[in-house]
Amino acid sequence: MSSSRSSAATAYSIPSSLWWVILLQGIAAVIIGILFFTDPGLTLVTATTFLGAFWFIGGIFDLVRTFIDRQRWFWHLVSGVLGILAGLIVLRHPLWASLLVPGTVVWLLGLLGIVIGVIGIFQAFRGGGWAAAILGVLSILLGIVLLGNVVISATILLYTLAALAVFGGVIAIIGAFMLKGRPEGVTV
Repeated sequence: MSSSRSSAATAYSIPSSLWWVILLQGIAAVIIGILFFTDPGLTLVTATTFLGAFWFIGGIFDLVRTFIDRQRWFWHLVSGVLGILAGLIVLRHPLWASLLVPGTVVWLLGLLGIVIGVIGIFQAFRGGGWAAAILGVLSILLGIVLLGNVVISATILLYTLAALAVFGGVIAIIGAFMLKGRPEGVTV
């Protein structure tokens, strides 16, 4: 049992020689978070443009994978075509896409909240108890609030992601220095 525990720990350990990679990721996250706080419009357009490029390049790779992996060729083909089309649309219309992407995320979160809430209420009636019913009602209310004003919800989502980026970046920077000071081969 202890050998499987130690092998699982080493499977997820990061070599201390790579501390600088985590440091750079942390610094980048802090910078992006600060940019979202200080100039959310321009930062959102830039991030959406990168997302479009990512979708476009990913779509090309999925199309190439269509010819390499014959077992799931149909899904790679569909994913590739959709990735290329979505990437091209975003890259050709970055301002429009930077409004559409956060709004779409809010719509998806709102609808997901309502669906999860309805499922929670059904589970409460099937013996899940009052907690499932209360959480179901809260989830439905949150979904309705998100769908009630998509612009405000998208703005709040943007600032929440900015705060998470800064917080996560600071944690990554601290973790990088902790990793730097750790001797090679020691797992946490």
